[in-house]
Amino acid sequence: MPAAEVTHPGARALARSFRLPLGTTGVFVGVLAAVCLLSLGTGAAGLPVWGVARELLDSLPFVAVDSGLSDRQATILLQLRLPRVVLGGMVGASLAVAGAGYQGVFRNPLADPFLLGIAAGAGLGASVAFVFDIDVALGPFGSVQLLAFVGALVAVAMAMTIGRAAPGQTASLLLAGIASASFFTALQTLLLSRDITAQRSILAWLFGTLITANWERVGIVGFYLAICGGVLFVLRRQLDVLRVGESEALTLGAQPHRIRLIVIIASSLLTAAAVSVSGLIAFVGLVVPHAVRLVAGSSYRAVVPLSAIGGAAFLIAADWLSRTVISPAEVGIGVITAFVGAPFFAVLLWRSRAGAL
Repeated sequence: MPAAEVTHPGARALARSFRLPLGTTGVFVGVLAAVCLLSLGTGAAGLPVWGVARELLDSLPFVAVDSGLSDRQATILLQLRLPRVVLGGMVGASLAVAGAGYQGVFRNPLADPFLLGIAAGAGLGASVAFVFDIDVALGPFGSVQLLAFVGALVAVAMAMTIGRAAPGQTASLLLAGIASASFFTALQTLLLSRDITAQRSILAWLFGTLITANWERVGIVGFYLAICGGVLFVLRRQLDVLRVGESEALTLGAQPHRIRLIVIIASSLLTAAAVSVSGLIAFVGLVVPHAVRLVAGSSYRAVVPLSAIGGAAFLIAADWLSRTVISPAEVGIGVITAFVGAPFFAVLLWRSRAGAL
């Protein structure tokens, strides 16, 4: 029996080869490198940029470079700032790629881990593990990540059930996400408030922070980002296929239901891992994928990898601002991202209602 002919013009376009724009990718990588150096070099103790770069080179095996930094400065760089910057980049990449994944499977431009209540669900699961000192493990999943993942999946199910999240039902999906996020956040605050001495930590968690960054947490998030981010990278073409509709996806040999399930699980794991180490940080998964689309087009073959790079740069920059705006005190990272994301979301919502999206 001959293969079914691809008749949808969008499907034919998706079937053609695609190359990631190298110039755009280079710009994204350059911005990420610049933001990393800025964040590593500035703070309560200023460090020279070239000294930072040389010290990083000197820390590589088989490389010996005199950075000119004192022992104290080198300790600040390698033990305090570097883990925070690396963790911030991984959290930002995780949230941005998860946002792109949710937008692809829901076929909804406003889908985002925070707006759908998924981040709040993951936060509630992690809080349960913290408060009740639950010690369980399932393979590579620790108790915090495991319960955060369960909370994220419950939030996805609530958003889809309450909002009847069919493609195009933007308002109902968002209202369902806002309702579930409010419910999960209230439960989370109630749980954490049982420990009166932890009020400061509670506020830091709710507003997002990387103050507890260390190499162990870098390893945790890095593991999930490598596996789940890799899955979404492999499935990026299938996300493009889903854009043209389920029937055309079947014509192209895709399995829409299976793809959706895998993407939802991978995106939820990324969200859970990020939230378990940083708290609630809003709008990264909304702002970054749309910013990528503005400069690199709407194909997920560009959106997924560039969202990882852009998300890392965006969150590192937000963390740098949170440390320096009212130094030596810190502002929650979520406050910084909300200042960018809230107006961005308002514009997208207005365009969506006007039929421009």
